[in-house]
Amino acid sequence: MISRINSAVLNGLEVVATEVEVGFSRGVPGTVIVGLPDNAVKESRERLRLAVGQANFDYPQATKIVINLSPADVRKEGTALDLPMAVGIVKNRYHLESPAFSELLFYGELNLNGDLNPVKGVLNISLFARRSGFRGIVIPYGNRREAQCVRGIEVYALKNLVQVIELTEHPERFLPCRSGIERPAPLGGDSDFSEIQGQYLAKRAMEIAAAGFHNVLMIGPPGAGKSMLSKALPSILPDMSDEEILETSLIYSAAGLLSGKGGLVRQRPFRSPHHTISDVGISGGGKFPVPGEISLAHNGVLFLDEVPYFKRSALEVLRQPLEDGQITVSRSLTSATFPARFMLVAAMNPSQDAAGLGESGYASTPARRRQYYAKLSRPLLDRIDLQLEMKKVKLEEITSGTPAESSAAVRKRVVRARGLQEHRFRGLKRRVFANGQMRNAEIRRFCPLEEEGERLLRLAIERFDLSARAYFRILRVARTIADLQGAERIAPAHVQEALQYRSLDLSRF
Repeated sequence: MISRINSAVLNGLEVVATEVEVGFSRGVPGTVIVGLPDNAVKESRERLRLAVGQANFDYPQATKIVINLSPADVRKEGTALDLPMAVGIVKNRYHLESPAFSELLFYGELNLNGDLNPVKGVLNISLFARRSGFRGIVIPYGNRREAQCVRGIEVYALKNLVQVIELTEHPERFLPCRSGIERPAPLGGDSDFSEIQGQYLAKRAMEIAAAGFHNVLMIGPPGAGKSMLSKALPSILPDMSDEEILETSLIYSAAGLLSGKGGLVRQRPFRSPHHTISDVGISGGGKFPVPGEISLAHNGVLFLDEVPYFKRSALEVLRQPLEDGQITVSRSLTSATFPARFMLVAAMNPSQDAAGLGESGYASTPARRRQYYAKLSRPLLDRIDLQLEMKKVKLEEITSGTPAESSAAVRKRVVRARGLQEHRFRGLKRRVFANGQMRNAEIRRFCPLEEEGERLLRLAIERFDLSARAYFRILRVARTIADLQGAERIAPAHVQEALQYRSLDLSRF
């Protein structure tokens, strides 16, 4: 008798259907697992023997057990195949016959007591099970909140192997989890714009960045408010749509980071990795590719504080995802493509010894500044739409009793501008929701300039030695500024303001 149990494995964010075949045969007693299992799957032999026994089922001791994981040419990674293998052994041992074995997909890890432990990727697997026509999915109880967000499929979140077998024999005794997606909670950040005194130009740049999904570089002395502004940025970003919630949650589920998030990621991610992070930590990868920081920041913000201290190779990894909104990680055993559509916010000091350089913080020699900025390549800078230099906040601004504008007020303007952009891009073949995602052909179509604006832009290109990529990015920023003002066309004043954020002296880089 051969038992066949339905399951699946993750390959990046993609799900591969896996059939677990269990058969008993003559030969040396023991358990053999074939079908390209990795070490974690191979080690499940000992877990299975104890887990099945502790669940008061008879584990065949004097029999050769052969477990085949089909398709045999796809590498199987992780511990989530424990449950379907154990179910296959019990089904074969007791000659169980139930339609539930073919109607349900089984996915979970067993501990030595026969209890089910949470695993990663349950949201991805649940969506796959629904697309594949399964009636339901059997998962660990600890993963119930992410799986029950998937409508149109029965989700059975159980605590141990005994309950799983009882479900297959007596399905009327179990009720599936209630399904449904909760609306996202209001967004918040570590700080509010009302807490930030002064730095009016920087706050204006953050508003433009949020409205158009643009990248930002801030250069300023210590204590100027760069980190505080960055952490307040999520408080002015629009709510995530249902589609964005699902996209982001799938990434976090595949990375095993959905626990404690109420089943889904409902707030825009804000990732702030340390400058010691490796190239793989930024891009994702490993023997079996997993999402990196740029994918975990998908639909949100990636904040790089003290950006010159990051390894140059790690920074160069950002170039292609900033253009394409995704990254493909290739390894010898497999390859995976992860979404990576994020806002890059970078901050740095004017020089390595910026502390104590006078009121402005820019008194370092040009040679020392060039050395400090050397890790920021021109191609990477070209991909950053807004570049601004900040000064120290004056004491009278800090002690002023005048309240600053709140994040709620700024966010209203951002949401209104995003609404204009969504309406503008509605007829495009590819999905574009903000000006920062426009490609050159779309910029030519949606960003026409008046004669005076064109003249200003040409002068700036010659004066600051800007590249063709910078030319198009200035147009995107000008379009966002016009949207914030509710203007249908880009006026020369919008171009002038956009040029303020591209006027860094790039000869230092």
